[in-house]
Amino acid sequence: MSVTYDVTRSSQAARIAAGLGAVILLLLIAAPWWAGRAELRLIGEICLFLSLASLWNLMAGYAGLVSVGQQAYVGFGGYMLFALTIFGGLHPLAAIALAGVLGALVSVPVAALIFRLRGAYFAIGTWVMAEVFRLSFAQVSALGGGSGTSLPTDIVRSLAEGRAAREALAYWLALAASVLVVASVYLFLRSRRGLALTAIRDNELAAASLGIDIWRTKFVVYVVTSALTAMVGALIFLQKLRISPDAAFSVNDWTAFVIFIVVIGGIGTIEGPIIGTLLFFALRETLADLGTTYLLVLGSVAIVVMLKAPKGVWGLIRSRFDLELFPLGFRVRRTDQKGA
Repeated sequence: MSVTYDVTRSSQAARIAAGLGAVILLLLIAAPWWAGRAELRLIGEICLFLSLASLWNLMAGYAGLVSVGQQAYVGFGGYMLFALTIFGGLHPLAAIALAGVLGALVSVPVAALIFRLRGAYFAIGTWVMAEVFRLSFAQVSALGGGSGTSLPTDIVRSLAEGRAAREALAYWLALAASVLVVASVYLFLRSRRGLALTAIRDNELAAASLGIDIWRTKFVVYVVTSALTAMVGALIFLQKLRISPDAAFSVNDWTAFVIFIVVIGGIGTIEGPIIGTLLFFALRETLADLGTTYLLVLGSVAIVVMLKAPKGVWGLIRSRFDLELFPLGFRVRRTDQKGA
């Protein structure tokens, strides 16, 4: 009897999930034809929060950069959308793309500064930078100062003719952003640089001994994440059509809720933010009428999950059923063959 090993990257569950995902994606693309306006806005919001959660998870779950100041780039992207369209005369779609580029450029000096900090000091440093962003934009009187401003009607109409067409376009952009972010994170983690990032997450000392440039790898992750977060921020305020410093740089909306999503879903996994986003919106839609009690329930859920399932809901499911919908490594299965 000879012993051989079958090495594969994807499992049957992953292939089934890919097929179901394709079907769900097609249904979501067709949502403007079967969903109402309220449902369309809700699904679009889910997609945007999924994008933010996946990006934060890439930083914190893989690069170890626990930031509580990502609202800085959400607000920055939103303000760049307004500034570039109102004063630069750019089409909103071009402004969204340029907001991502500017977000990457701004993140370079920010990273050079806060990367000098470690642990809790790094987290506090990111929050301080977000407050600097908020106070800075609150001083820009051309964009409404502290009270904010609305997107002019002619710019809104340049997106598409008719309200229904504009809402459908905003929805498709949000859906495309979520697909782009999840696919980019997946492909990045499967690349050589993603392997280095995984090694850094597991053991920085061992990774450094293998010749991995830890600072540079984390720097690239931070800059790319900031750029994509700025683009998502621009999409968020394209849907809202109004922006103000308090709304744009809200730590509750764009960081606290995102951290909640990643923690309950499963940090350090691609599936975790997806599960966490669905659970968060299920809780929000169910408990929204409870007022401040809703926030207490969210906190209680987070505490229970961290105590009972430290790796999140997806970590619990994966350990029990050996599921991996987004395989990053290889699976080795032993196969025995009888000799002649």
